Amino acid sequence: MKIHHVVGPLTLVLFATAASGQEAATRNPFAPNWGEPVETRGALTLDDKVFRLGRDAGESAAVTATAQARAQSEEWKSRPYLADRGDGIHTSLFGTYVRRNELLVYLFYEYTRNRDAEYKPSELGFGLDRDFRAKREDHEALIFAAYGITDSLAVEFESAVYTTASQSKSRDDFSSMPQTFRESGLGDTEAQIRYRWFEETEVRPELISFFEVVFPLQKNKHVIGTQDWELNLGVNLTKGFPWGTLMLKGSYGYSAAEGDFEFGEYGIEYVKRLSDRWRLVLAIEGEQDELSAIAEIQWKLRPNITIKLNSGFGLTSKAPDFAPEVGILFSF
Repeated sequence: MKIHHVVGPLTLVLFATAASGQEAATRNPFAPNWGEPVETRGALTLDDKVFRLGRDAGESAAVTATAQARAQSEEWKSRPYLADRGDGIHTSLFGTYVRRNELLVYLFYEYTRNRDAEYKPSELGFGLDRDFRAKREDHEALIFAAYGITDSLAVEFESAVYTTASQSKSRDDFSSMPQTFRESGLGDTEAQIRYRWFEETEVRPELISFFEVVFPLQKNKHVIGTQDWELNLGVNLTKGFPWGTLMLKGSYGYSAAEGDFEFGEYGIEYVKRLSDRWRLVLAIEGEQDELSAIAEIQWKLRPNITIKLNSGFGLTSKAPDFAPEVGILFSF
């Protein structure tokens, strides 16, 4: 599946239905602080605020979050196209957005299984310069952090702080490679700068560009981490509709190992707020000839704590067959 076969038609959908779809979206949306229940009472009075000064810090924080939810709920009535996602900057995580002066920290575990992973014995240090396919499994413990510097600028960092990978040997591989080749240690580590050129309106999608650097911290490893510098430049195009929010992503990158430029990650993401505590994300994401479908459910446990559960499923032979992920997202 080529990227232009997917992105081209959906880009037309974003623009063609933007104007006509918004009139139906004027229904009352959920508050953007979607862990808080929608309330119909008026905003807090000055007396209310003074009275609450004597309460403990935890109760004060809850009152502040509730007051913000009320105010933002009123704002969303005039901007229903933001009801699914709020007004934050889209991060590289599925259906996750960061606002100005907000710090997001995500701790998660990911398992990846691919029964037909491609490998070359010579690249693992075993001489034979030929491609083979065999089973591979990865376990990763990762940390992600993002900070909104302004309403338009955000930075993020992600690292697989511990990774273990095992590559099995193909029956047709007669090299000196062992039956299972294993490595463990620090995995991929990367950082991004994300900039929002203009916000979404009733008729115009939002445009975000991002610049990503993947650091070569594992020069002596073969199947985990990154051995050479990788640079990627990409864009996100996002538009909200009454039936959900679509985001299109495309990127172009440079790999020092290959010494050339090529298309990087591309994808389509759908986000739908199901209630004040639940949000659904569906996506198709790929890189070159690896294409996967992803489904994620997000549960707002508390105003600043979200549980994220997702899994990827391979759509092409080179993509991982199964890649579940579970994590907890904190907002400060």
